[in-house]
Amino acid sequence: MLAKRLQIVIILIPIVVGLIAAGGWWFAGAVALLIGIAAWEYWRIFSEGGYAPSLVVLVAGAMLLVLTRNQFGFIGSDIFLTVFLLVAMMYHVIAFEHGQKHAAHDFAITVAGMVYLGWLAAYFVSLRNLPDGFWWLMTVLPASWLADTGAYLVGSHFGKHKFAPLISPKKTWEGYLGGILISTVSILLLSQLWHLRTPLITPFKGGVLAFCIAILSPMGDLGISLIKRQFGVKDSGKLIPGHGGAMDRLDSLLWAVPIGYYVIWFFFS
Repeated sequence: MLAKRLQIVIILIPIVVGLIAAGGWWFAGAVALLIGIAAWEYWRIFSEGGYAPSLVVLVAGAMLLVLTRNQFGFIGSDIFLTVFLLVAMMYHVIAFEHGQKHAAHDFAITVAGMVYLGWLAAYFVSLRNLPDGFWWLMTVLPASWLADTGAYLVGSHFGKHKFAPLISPKKTWEGYLGGILISTVSILLLSQLWHLRTPLITPFKGGVLAFCIAILSPMGDLGISLIKRQFGVKDSGKLIPGHGGAMDRLDSLLWAVPIGYYVIWFFFS
């Protein structure tokens, strides 16, 4: 299984780097497509669990929040968020009138999924559109991946104290702390290499960025695991062999990217 996962990663890395380098609509479109798949997975999990969120509002809303962020930034994209919130309420009011007894719950599920997935995923675009956004993304994404990988490696060998036993029984405090250390040190070194290409990124900035991301982004993993655990689902989908669905791959990144964006925006810009 591990060998298969590594093979997929080796294939995906140049594709991801190429899309980040392309930027613009190529990158925004790829993020929108991926988050659309994630929104569909989210809808399917809740639908099979007995709820009836709106598939159209979920998928279209999440995708358009990403695309409009690329076109209009924050000031323009909030209009579309407002419109989809109103449309969601209208849809579920009508659904209640047609006999959907849990329409209020469904409305909350629809809005939560659209905003959580779509609004947070739009920060991929916001981060890429910063000055030297390519290099910032090439710092933030590895910071999250290394925190996950470090937590797995350290936890599987030295983990004894459970981190969140009800949601993710295999996660340990030892793994969590190991992930923070490995991510921070690795990004310190990687940022030194990036500094040769752009003066904006320094080892200090990279280390601070990685430290903040490694501390907080595991909550993204636990958040998606919470949803899956409640409905008895192991993976959100089968998009990537050996890696699960789109939500499975985006869980930590949906925290890492906005956190990275605001750390950069507040402290380094």
